[in-house]
Amino acid sequence: MPKTLDGQITMEKTPSYFVTNEAPKRIHSMAKDTKLIVVVRNPVTRAISDYTQTLSKKPEIPTFEVLAFKNRTLGLIDASWSAIRIGIYALHLENWLQYFPLSQILFVSGERLIIDPAGEMAKVQDFLGLKRIVTEKHFYFNKTKGFPCLKKPEDSSAPRCLGKSKGRTHPKIDPDVIHRLRKFYKPFNVMFYQMTGQDFQWEQEESDK
Repeated sequence: MPKTLDGQITMEKTPSYFVTNEAPKRIHSMAKDTKLIVVVRNPVTRAISDYTQTLSKKPEIPTFEVLAFKNRTLGLIDASWSAIRIGIYALHLENWLQYFPLSQILFVSGERLIIDPAGEMAKVQDFLGLKRIVTEKHFYFNKTKGFPCLKKPEDSSAPRCLGKSKGRTHPKIDPDVIHRLRKFYKPFNVMFYQMTGQDFQWEQEESDK
């Protein structure tokens, strides 16, 4: 990590930190006052998105339905498959809470980040002790991608939108598989809500569909 002067905050992002067993201990030994920001989304949607990314690089891989089950007839989900394991947030958080208090971790809703980016960024800035400089005027919604883009109001430069690797169309997944995955994740989601003190309403979001 680069040296940080007074009045500066050094940030680094690596998605795999949250699910890597050794990461909490290593980060704590490096800087135990580190503030942690974790973006989470509905684990079913996250698993399909993960698969979509892999599929774009390896078109020959089996279908999502095949990879998601150890035994589909019995409905046994393969929790060792990384696309599914990553979404068991309560399991990973348990590891982090051995080294960091909950007060040093901010959980950002991936769904809210899309529909209300300024609102979620306000929480991030408050958490980091920063002035709320990034506001609604810094975002506009890109209908093609289905995600917000970042712009500088005082600048005429082109806004920054997600790259080609983001916002891909998800493959159509068997509804029965999605239903079984929702049932699989539900107890873990409830546990995660209890651990964080936040209800991300993933079950409500699914019942609305």
